[in-house]
Amino acid sequence: MKKMFVLDTNVLLHSAQAMVTFHDNDVVIPMAVVEELDKFKRNQDELGRNARSVIRRLDRLRQQGNLREGVPLSAIQPTATGKLLVRSASTGADTLNERIRQVFETDLSEHSPDNRILRTAAGMAAEGAPVVFISKDINLRLKADALGLKVMDFEFEKTDPDALYHGFQEFTTSSEWIDGLYQHKTVMPPPGVNLLPQEFAAFQLEGGRQSAIARCRPDGKLQLLEHLPDGIRGIRPRNREQRMALDLLLDPEIPLVTLIGGAGTGKTLLALAAALHMTVDKNVYEKVLVSRPIIPLGNDLGYLPGDKDSKLSNWMQPIYDNLQLLISEADAKKRHHMTPEAMLANNRIELEAITYIRGRSIPRHYVIIDEAQNLTPHEVKTIISRAGDGTKIVLTGDPGQIDNPYLDGASNGLSYVSERLKGNPCHGHITLKKSERSDLAALAAKLL
Repeated sequence: MKKMFVLDTNVLLHSAQAMVTFHDNDVVIPMAVVEELDKFKRNQDELGRNARSVIRRLDRLRQQGNLREGVPLSAIQPTATGKLLVRSASTGADTLNERIRQVFETDLSEHSPDNRILRTAAGMAAEGAPVVFISKDINLRLKADALGLKVMDFEFEKTDPDALYHGFQEFTTSSEWIDGLYQHKTVMPPPGVNLLPQEFAAFQLEGGRQSAIARCRPDGKLQLLEHLPDGIRGIRPRNREQRMALDLLLDPEIPLVTLIGGAGTGKTLLALAAALHMTVDKNVYEKVLVSRPIIPLGNDLGYLPGDKDSKLSNWMQPIYDNLQLLISEADAKKRHHMTPEAMLANNRIELEAITYIRGRSIPRHYVIIDEAQNLTPHEVKTIISRAGDGTKIVLTGDPGQIDNPYLDGASNGLSYVSERLKGNPCHGHITLKKSERSDLAALAAKLL
């Protein structure tokens, strides 16, 4: 049976594609949503871009017919078979039952756009329409449910946070097979071992400790993961997940790497170490470009004085901290050009705001996007599409530490990309589990 999906404003602000993702069902945009979109259209951020995109699409549909009666969505998406309608809060006002009418009169002020959106959905349901109310606002979903409406979150571009791809699997095997892996370096997987391209396998002897790690190549063969006894830039992997991550980070044949892990697991430090090694030491890339979303934790400090670089220095302090760790004082004294400040001055490292990456073409760069869990799927797509020839992009973050109020562990861009691109030979992923910062940091990440 065809349904009528009534969309809240935050759904359209989250994804401008939302109105064409409900297959052959009809989509309803309340008049109050159009009014709210008008408030966001001047913003220069992702919300403003989505608001403008939705408004332009509505205008194209308006030219095809009457939005009150419904216009085929095929006018903007050829594969869509449903209609789009714009309705006001007065819809179905005469058919609302007394209980619902009383709730709106006493508890839900019509001065609130959210309540006018709810009234639109309730009025259509009172007329007998098969209404489903879609919102990313939990509180509004609770109110809609209390009114007897069928309610859903916007599930498109979402992943299951409990079933995310980890990038590796564990297996038990015989000592003879492991000996053959060490001898030949590249072998076919043993029976029962099914891996995606660029996925790792951690092999253990039956009843014994871990014995070998291998990565599945695009041709299906397993490549032994070699040890790095000296590490890179003084950094040595402390656990098997870090070894796997470093292997992906140092491989120029893998242009996209995603690293997910909690606080202290080494995501940013490993990415920076690999970037400096491949750029400064090996000259595989021309420059290291580091960026992170400008989203404050807690109360914002407000306006920051100075030019763009001065403002960015406050947000990029975690990057400076890791650079200082990677470049020892002794090395800096011997070779002054190796200091973080000198690297920035010599243009070997560039710090950039996410806002300014849009529209750029970035060739032969090693790009690190830190705290990528605070980006939407569309923002991550925009960043990845900036990659020019010979560029490697690394996305790091922790879906458990999201500061963007419109995202969660299932809808953020980092989780979305790692899940959608798993198995693609151009993409490698590892979930880092163990905190190596300190015993106290590990305890906090586990228990608090």
